[in-house]
Amino acid sequence: MYLDHFGLREAPFRITPHTEFFFSGANRGATLEALIYAITQDEGIVKVSGEVGSGKTMLCRMLLEKLPKNVETVYLANPSLSRDEILHAIADELSAPLPEGRSHQLQRLLQDKLLEIYTANRLVVVMIDEAHAMPAETLEEIRLLSNLESNRHKLLHIVLFGQPELDEHLSAMNMRQLKERVTHNFALEPLLRNDIGSYLMFRMRAAGYHGPDLFTTHAIQLISKASEGLTRRVNILADKALLAAFSENKHQIDTRQVKAAIRDAQFSTMRNSIAKPVKWVAATAIVALIAVVAYLAGNHAQSRATAPNIAPTAMAPSPAPALAKTQGATAPETAAPNPPPTTQGNSVPTLDERITESAEWLKATPDSHYFIQLLSTEAANRHDVELFLEESSKHLDASKIRIYRSKLSGHDRIGVIYGDYPSQESAAAELTAISKASATSKPYIRSVNKLR
Repeated sequence: MYLDHFGLREAPFRITPHTEFFFSGANRGATLEALIYAITQDEGIVKVSGEVGSGKTMLCRMLLEKLPKNVETVYLANPSLSRDEILHAIADELSAPLPEGRSHQLQRLLQDKLLEIYTANRLVVVMIDEAHAMPAETLEEIRLLSNLESNRHKLLHIVLFGQPELDEHLSAMNMRQLKERVTHNFALEPLLRNDIGSYLMFRMRAAGYHGPDLFTTHAIQLISKASEGLTRRVNILADKALLAAFSENKHQIDTRQVKAAIRDAQFSTMRNSIAKPVKWVAATAIVALIAVVAYLAGNHAQSRATAPNIAPTAMAPSPAPALAKTQGATAPETAAPNPPPTTQGNSVPTLDERITESAEWLKATPDSHYFIQLLSTEAANRHDVELFLEESSKHLDASKIRIYRSKLSGHDRIGVIYGDYPSQESAAAELTAISKASATSKPYIRSVNKLR
């Protein structure tokens, strides 16, 4: 109705998840890449929790699109499945034979199918939406399925998406065995007010809008308060506000239209626990996960190229591992020399100067070389990057630290990398030393061709 009025190709605030409208800000993009990393590392069950309307389903849809091509996905949207029904659902999705008989027969056939897929160097990931609503016996079956493995790797990778009630269920005494299997936990927090302003205009631009910022500061404040940062509520309010502006022949959204939208929406207040803002923290666990999928996708299949002798076993619970693991180091090869940055006198180069110098290095460096990723963050966090550089230079060779710009889902980012290595092995050897030198940073290896 209002599309032509605002010059839009399509409705910008539909509540049905469409991946072209995925907002990578507010750590959403970082969480996506962290999820891909966790899923493809053979490390137990992954859990994603968030309030109603926080964006869990959108994140799940993005996973289905972004996981490496060697991954077969099974998406289960019905949480009320019984133990037998979930086995049938997974087997059916994998085109496994479905016998008529007892569940243990199906379990055996499903295991055989998973072994077949594994020997073809492929992964199977089961994504379960609304997992908080699953019966206890079905969750127990999930635990048993997570035990299926070869003598080296998991045969089935499981991701649970659910509301905060899922955390409460897993805290029960009868769920402690399943909880021990959960090695990665992710929480989708509500958007902050500044994020909501960016989110609104991102959706408008994605829908074809080319005009100036549409929502006034006070309008954003009202949307932020009324929505409590939940993306579904933000979408509903923004859509209603656009409709109100259209009916008034207005081309800007102010408090008048938003108040009308709030009255019409009639939202109830959510639990207080959702209003926990998350701030960007340099060189913490999330840093280790930014862009790691680029390295992972290129090397995971290679690491599984030689299929081991298959011997299905049951895996005992193990403590949660670190999010990033150091590659096994071998004797280092001689690394290519790294000339120090060119500066005038003893002056410290600016961030932009270092970006320019790094761009020249990238042009001259072969795609087959490797480097160590130290940090990746939004371009707006320049001050944080400068602080990180200052701290890193205390224990690393400053001449080997480089800065680059990139884009993720249309958003500008800044990355900090280290070194230039002719082989992955030589990079791994230095990675061990870097990891020991810094207790806060969690670096990882990437190939140069991923920066092209």
